[in-house]
Amino acid sequence: MAIGTFAIPTILYQVDSFTDTPFAGNPAGVCILPVHGDEEWMQQVAREMNLSETAFLNPEIGGYHLRWFTPIVEVDLCGHATLASAHILWETGDLKADRAAHFHTASGPLTARKDGKWIYMEFPAIPPEDMAPPKGLGRALDIKPVYMGQNRLDLLVVVETAGEVRGLHPDFTQLRDMDSRGVIVTAPSDQPEYDFISRAFFPALGIDEDPVTGSAHCCLGPYWSERLGRKELVGYQSSPRGGVVKVEVRGDRVLLGGQAVTVMKIEML
Repeated sequence: MAIGTFAIPTILYQVDSFTDTPFAGNPAGVCILPVHGDEEWMQQVAREMNLSETAFLNPEIGGYHLRWFTPIVEVDLCGHATLASAHILWETGDLKADRAAHFHTASGPLTARKDGKWIYMEFPAIPPEDMAPPKGLGRALDIKPVYMGQNRLDLLVVVETAGEVRGLHPDFTQLRDMDSRGVIVTAPSDQPEYDFISRAFFPALGIDEDPVTGSAHCCLGPYWSERLGRKELVGYQSSPRGGVVKVEVRGDRVLLGGQAVTVMKIEML
C-alpha cells in the first residue's frame, strides 16, 4: 500500500539544517507518512516545496524508511534532509530524545543521535580518487585547482585560498554537463574556528548552489582529515545562507554533526 495524491491529510515541516538560526543553513522539507508514499506524488510535493531536498519517511521494522527528492529527481544520499528528519522525529515526540533514529535508505543504513542541541549522523565515508580535470571545468569555475578528485557522487576541486571559494561565480550551464552529481570546491579556512571552507553546486539536480551539503562532507571529511592529520574537523559551507558541519572520520564511516531549527509547519489541503 502506498499513499497517493491527497489520500490522507498530510503535514509537511520545513527545517533549517546545519544552523541554530532561522533562515540560515539549508532548508529541507520533511513529510512523515504512515506507509510508503507514491513516487510520482512525492516528486510532485518536492517540486511544490521547491527546496533543494524534501524527505519522506515512514515507520519500518527497526526504524524508518527514508527517501529524498529534489524538485526534479530522487537522490541517493542527502545529509541536511536526514538531519531535518531526525530533528522532526524528536521534536514531534515520534521518537524519544534518548533514542537513536535509524533510517533505511538507498545508501544503506544511516543513524542519527541527539546530544544536547547537536545531532550527529553516521554516514558512509566517500573519499575522492585522484583525477585529471575534466574538459570545460576550468572555464565553468574560472579557477586554477591545486587538486582534483572524484568519488561516486561528486567532483572535488581544491583551490589555494578561502577567498577563491567565496569569490566563485560558476557558469552553471557548463557545470550541468559535468559527468557527476555535482561539484564541490574547497580550501583551507582563513578563520580559526573552522578547518576548511567549501561550496557545492548541483545544477544537474536543479540546484545551482546548495546552501549546506551534508553528503559533500562524506568526501570533504576524509580528504581534509588525511591532509591535516586529524580525525575531528569543523567545516564551514560558505553559501549566502552558510552553515557549520562537524566531521569525525571513523574508518569507512563519517560522523556529521549539525544543529537544526523548525521554521514552518504546513498542512496540505
